[in-house]
Amino acid sequence: MSSAKTAHIRTIEGKLAAGGLKIAVVAGRFNDIIVERLIGGAIDYLTRHGLERDNITLVRIPGAFELPIVCRKLARSGKYDGIAALGAVIRGATPHFDFVAGEAVKGLAQVSLDSGVPVGFGVLTTDNVEQAVERAGSKAGNKGADAAAALLETIRVLEQL
Repeated sequence: MSSAKTAHIRTIEGKLAAGGLKIAVVAGRFNDIIVERLIGGAIDYLTRHGLERDNITLVRIPGAFELPIVCRKLARSGKYDGIAALGAVIRGATPHFDFVAGEAVKGLAQVSLDSGVPVGFGVLTTDNVEQAVERAGSKAGNKGADAAAALLETIRVLEQL
């Protein structure tokens, strides 16, 4: 859309400035080699955009299935402007993947909707380890950083609504 067509339309956009915020990063330990890269990407993104390291709380939990309940507790605490939820669910030979991935997605969406606290979704759901590595800092970028970016922009949009 050209700027002439939007010139008289009020536009709300989130500024990618993290200064003054308090962010919780919740990370599953399952597939920790991958998740550590997601944590690094999220924290790097947030600090490069002005968030002081003292305003980041890193919470480590067993895996992606536990993300919703821990994020809900953090959201209800009133201490955080947003939460980045990070994990890696890699498909195996059983239907376990489908249950864990599905419940993590539904649960995190519900936490955000119920609490009004944005939750950045940084849970990889891949078919194999190679795909996870690609999304944790190689060919496909770092989905931890992407989750932090989406979280930051959402926080700043919500402040304006």
